[in-house]
Amino acid sequence: MTTDLNMTILDSAVARLGEMRKQQGNPALLLRVTVLGGGCAGFKYQLDFDDKKEDGDAVFRDTVVTDADSLPFLHNAEIYYETSLMGAAFKIKNPNAASSCGCGKSFSTKM
Repeated sequence: MTTDLNMTILDSAVARLGEMRKQQGNPALLLRVTVLGGGCAGFKYQLDFDDKKEDGDAVFRDTVVTDADSLPFLHNAEIYYETSLMGAAFKIKNPNAASSCGCGKSFSTKM
């Protein structure tokens, strides 16, 4: 899918997915980011691992895939992998989010 909408995938996410591909023996593995209605703030992120691309999907840095419905909510978002004392996880810094809940898994939109 060709689009004017974009996401930035930081090196930390690319590196972590590369490690996971090696561990699982699956070079096609991608991080699928989907935005769904719900959560305590109105919308929520769903992160899954997938090795299939559907019609209309957009792929960024051969690492992150998202569907056409989710992409406008993720325009100009940064996807990264963070390791801290509290654990390690893929994270999303989303400029389209007006606010987010404490867990960081749901948000309200400026749109």
